[in-house]
Amino acid sequence: MPLPFDNSYVRDLPGFYQRCPPVTVPAPLLLFFNRGLAEELGLPLIGAEDDALAAMFSGNALPECAEPIAQAYSGHQFGQFNPQLGDGRALLIGEVIDRHGRRRDIALKGSGRTPFSRRGDGKAAVGPMLREVLIGEAMHALGIPTTRALAVVATGEPVYRERPLPGAILTRVAASHIRVGTFQYFAAHGTDAQVRRLADYAIARHDPGLAESENRYLEFLRVVAERQAELIARWMHVGFIHGVMNTDNMAISGETIDFGPCAFMEAYDPAAVFSSIDEMGRYAYEAQPRIARWNLARLAETLLPLIADDEGRAIELATEVIDGFMARYQWHWLSGLRAKLGLAGKVEHGDSVDTALGESWLDLLHAQQVDYTLAWRRLADAAEGNESPLRALFPGQPGLDRWLERWRVRCAAEDADAGVGRCRAEAMRRINPWLIPRNHRVEEALSAASEEGDLAPFGRLLNALGRPFEEDPANSRYTEPAPDEFMREFRTFCGT
Repeated sequence: MPLPFDNSYVRDLPGFYQRCPPVTVPAPLLLFFNRGLAEELGLPLIGAEDDALAAMFSGNALPECAEPIAQAYSGHQFGQFNPQLGDGRALLIGEVIDRHGRRRDIALKGSGRTPFSRRGDGKAAVGPMLREVLIGEAMHALGIPTTRALAVVATGEPVYRERPLPGAILTRVAASHIRVGTFQYFAAHGTDAQVRRLADYAIARHDPGLAESENRYLEFLRVVAERQAELIARWMHVGFIHGVMNTDNMAISGETIDFGPCAFMEAYDPAAVFSSIDEMGRYAYEAQPRIARWNLARLAETLLPLIADDEGRAIELATEVIDGFMARYQWHWLSGLRAKLGLAGKVEHGDSVDTALGESWLDLLHAQQVDYTLAWRRLADAAEGNESPLRALFPGQPGLDRWLERWRVRCAAEDADAGVGRCRAEAMRRINPWLIPRNHRVEEALSAASEEGDLAPFGRLLNALGRPFEEDPANSRYTEPAPDEFMREFRTFCGT
C-alpha cells in the first residue's frame, strides 16, 4: 500500500542513523486507528481493511517508499550523561507533508531490536502503547503541542517484563524526532561539521525563517528555548507531570514526547512525583521549568562552536539566552494564569498583582489539598455568581473568603459592564478543563485492555478525553478524583 513519503532525514543526514527493518510479528491485530489524524496527514487509508492496516502498522508489510531507520542520540538521564542511547525500540519509517503543509514523522515504537537496543528486546506491551494514545490525544484536545498516536497493533506474542504481557506496536506521529540528545550525540561522537549539518537541517525543517539570520544558530537556540518555555507553562497550567525530562525526551520542535511515567496531578502539590524511578524528585511538578532550563543549557553547549569562533564570546551569547529562559517561562505562565483566573491584565502594576493573586490561590489549594482541575473549573462557576460548587471543595476554610474578595476586587478593576461575569465564566471554561486523564481511570482502561482484552473502557475514556472542556453528564465519572488510597500508592513506569 503506497504512502506519500518524502524521507528528508534519510536523504539529508547520512551517518545520523542506522538502517534497520522491523521484526516480523506472528498475528498482528489492529487495536486502534486514528482516522482523523490519518485524514489530517493526507494518508490514503480511510477505506483500508483492518487486516491491511494491522500488517502495515506492525511493520509486517511496510508501505512503498518506507525507509526504516533507528536514529542516533545521546542523553542526560537523571543528570547523568549516557553517550549512546538512540532508538532502541523505535524506527522512523518515513515522513509525509500533511494537509497544512507541515512535515511530519511517522515512526514505529516497539518494533524490535535495533543497533541501539543495549541488550533490550526492542518490544513494547499493550498497556503502555495504549497509554500513549490516551495521554497524547488528551494533550492534543487540551491544546498542548504533542506527538500523537496514529495506530496501535497487538503483535500476537508476549513480551517479558516482571511477568508476560501482551505485545503491541505504536505508530507515533511527530513534527520530528530531533531531540536535545540528538545534538549531544554528534557533539560527543562527531565533528563540528556534523553538528552544523544537523542544526542546518533542523532550522530548514522547523524554523526556515532563521536561515538568513546574522547568527542563525544563536537564534535557533533562542526559538527552541521559547517553544519550551511556552510548552512547560502549558503543562503546569493543567497539572501535567512528564516524569522523565531527560535530554533525550526534549524535542526541539516543542512537542511533548514520550508518555511513560507521566501523570496528571490531582490534589495540588508542587512537589508531586509519580514516576517509580524518580526517587529524588528531580522531575517533580514544580521542578519542570528549572529542568527545562538545564536541558536547554546542554543544547547550548553543543552549539557553542557554531555560535561564535571565539569560545568566550559564544558562551556569553548562549548564556544570555539560557539566563533569559525563566523570564520567558514566567511570561507564558502568567499569561496562562490570567486566562485561568478570568483576567485580561488591564491594571496598573498588573504583573506583580496577578502573580501574587495566583500564587496565593495555589497556596490555598496546597494547604487544603484541593483537586487542582476541579478548583479551577469551579472558580468559573464563582465568576458567574454560583460559589457553592467551589465552596464544597474548601469545607470550613476562611482563607477562601479572603482570597475571593481579593479576586473580586481584581476582576472589578477591569470590568466595564454588568454582563461581564457570564462572559468571564465562559472564557474561563474554555481554558480550564472539566476533564483530564484521571490516573485511576487510565489504569482501569489499560488493565481491561491488557488483562482481559476488553477495549471498551479504553474507547469510552478516549472519547471523553477528546472533549475536555465540555460538561457532559454522561462523562461525569471521568471527572471524579481518585480515592486517596489509590493516589497514595500510585506509581508510573517508563513502559519499557
